[in-house]
Amino acid sequence: MDDLIAGYKRFRERGWPERRKIFEELSEKGQSPTAMVIGCIDSRVDPAMIFDVAPGEIMIVRNVANLVPPYEPDTAYHGTSAALEFGVRVMGITDIIVLGHGMCGGVQALLKGAPANARDFVAPWMSMASSARERSMHLPTEEERQSCCEQEVIKVSIANIMTFPWVAERVATGALNVHGAWFAIHSGILMILQPDGRFVDAETYISRFSANF
Repeated sequence: MDDLIAGYKRFRERGWPERRKIFEELSEKGQSPTAMVIGCIDSRVDPAMIFDVAPGEIMIVRNVANLVPPYEPDTAYHGTSAALEFGVRVMGITDIIVLGHGMCGGVQALLKGAPANARDFVAPWMSMASSARERSMHLPTEEERQSCCEQEVIKVSIANIMTFPWVAERVATGALNVHGAWFAIHSGILMILQPDGRFVDAETYISRFSANF
């Protein structure tokens, strides 16, 4: 906690003066983000840093392995689904990005089994992505299975997002877009999911996008 308080002091000394106007405007006018990033709780993967955004620009939802459960409105507690509903139906975001990453501990638990002290919640949570595990186990090395499964988990989340009727309706009309992305911690490279199921690096994606205009 002491380190965090020290960080807050640095923020008040340097960060706050630089961004005071932004925060004042956000407090007066409210927020109007256009995108939501669904990422992992891994401390090494910060969506705001990766996308270099200022306060108020994106909504961020984080959980173990950036998973989105399917649409199941009931009396249980659904934190990720509630965030999705707020972002889409209340804030009117136009883009959802599921952001996976390399060296994901949740995916490792899916592939190898959760540690004995992470079976109350982590194990059943990750079982949601069992199909991603099945699509990865044919690969010969542990590293290949890990990377493949991380990217397949992104696809599972996207498929589940599309089970939300108010998401599917907006996607069908073009009012909402759903994207997949994968971040390599060791290199800082971002990969973007393509319609054919492949991931290409963001620089290639940007070049292709620019070429269409």
